[in-house]
Amino acid sequence: MKKVLASIGVGNATVDTVLASTTVEPGTSVDAEIHTEGGSAEQTVESIELELETRYATEDGYEEATVDRLRLSDGFTVEPGQRDVRSTTIEIPYATPVTLGRVDVWVETELDIPMAVDPEDRDPLEVRPTPRMQAVFDAMEALGFSFRSAECEADPYGRYATGRPFVQEFEFEFDPSGGSFVGRLDEVELVCHPSAEELTVFVEVDRRGGLLSELADTDERKTSLTVSDADAATVRRRLEDAIERHA
Repeated sequence: MKKVLASIGVGNATVDTVLASTTVEPGTSVDAEIHTEGGSAEQTVESIELELETRYATEDGYEEATVDRLRLSDGFTVEPGQRDVRSTTIEIPYATPVTLGRVDVWVETELDIPMAVDPEDRDPLEVRPTPRMQAVFDAMEALGFSFRSAECEADPYGRYATGRPFVQEFEFEFDPSGGSFVGRLDEVELVCHPSAEELTVFVEVDRRGGLLSELADTDERKTSLTVSDADAATVRRRLEDAIERHA
């Protein structure tokens, strides 16, 4: 009877992933321990799957996306009340979104138990910008822009990246109180594509225009640049040049 109840989730085994740190950065890794505790009946765990998850906006609402997946395939049996601890390392891919604005990232752990409700655990992460990304954000502030929002959005046509259905967009609005772009710009949107060697920044400049130019989308210009170091002064000059050419 206990096995029957466990098959529908009553008295099932439980899982809890303990992360060495919940603050991470794209391109790094974090150690993790997966704690499994047996329920009221013996159960066989065929595998443990850990997924790095986020959500992104579409025209129809939000969808969840898997950034990366790790599968521990050594099966084991957990007895009633037994505790099992397994260690692993979770890689944080460069494609992992930064948790700014409305962006959430989490590690989801699932036990694959045949003929039963699979136990799950969810652990939120704080994902900080890479040094190159932070240099870009600092440069934008120095140029008179303030951070407004960040969100992961669907990229169905692969305009900015391949291999995933979304990109993360950062919006910056111009402070009209000063700076070289006064009266010429409304906002600048950035899409960052980091890697181990460099950071590609796609820049969309929203120029200040009238209603007719906005309806025709002629007030928007796009460009890109590559950042190979995290020197804020150098990044500022390159961003200023890129924005100036399209302002």
